[in-house]
Amino acid sequence: MSEALERLTERVRACRICVEEPRGRPLPHEPRPVLQPSSTARILLAGQAPGTKVHVSGMPFTDASGDRLRNWLGVSSDEFYDTEKFAIVPMGFCFPGQDAKGGDLPPRRECAPAWRQDLMALMPRIDLVLTIGGYAQAWHMGTTRLPSLTETVRNWRAMWDGPAMPKVLPLPHPSWRNTGWLKKNPWFEMDLLPFLRSEIRYRID
Repeated sequence: MSEALERLTERVRACRICVEEPRGRPLPHEPRPVLQPSSTARILLAGQAPGTKVHVSGMPFTDASGDRLRNWLGVSSDEFYDTEKFAIVPMGFCFPGQDAKGGDLPPRRECAPAWRQDLMALMPRIDLVLTIGGYAQAWHMGTTRLPSLTETVRNWRAMWDGPAMPKVLPLPHPSWRNTGWLKKNPWFEMDLLPFLRSEIRYRID
């Protein structure tokens, strides 16, 4: 990691903006920012925000969603957590808490405006961004994002063939809550995942 990115990452990990200067209700627990930036990786995983298990572990995707995501990518845990291969920078760095039904709340609104542009500027080798879920797609895809997540992910090839750099591939969230979505959209596993795995291997092998 470059010195500049290391210094910025230290500042992010010490961030308390969602408690001290919140937009709306403050974070209901002590902040614990979780991210894995890299100045050398070519692949950025742009997720939503840590869940309860990640909040405890302090490492991204140490949960069932991470297991499914690694399966989608066709990589081992060692490869996934190798900062030479992957940068992992979610839209919200801290676990946002849960709603009344036990689902995770949206990423905190403070994180991306405060930090994301500066982090991206210090990760110059990124040439593939995997946008995981609607919040990451809204930030990284701009007007190429379609009205629904299903439409956006289904349109992946047209976006890939466009001129924008870095390349972006939209993915649904790998939560087990989305198992029904995967069953309704078999094209995702048949068409998109083989292409995704080949692009991953091209960049990490």
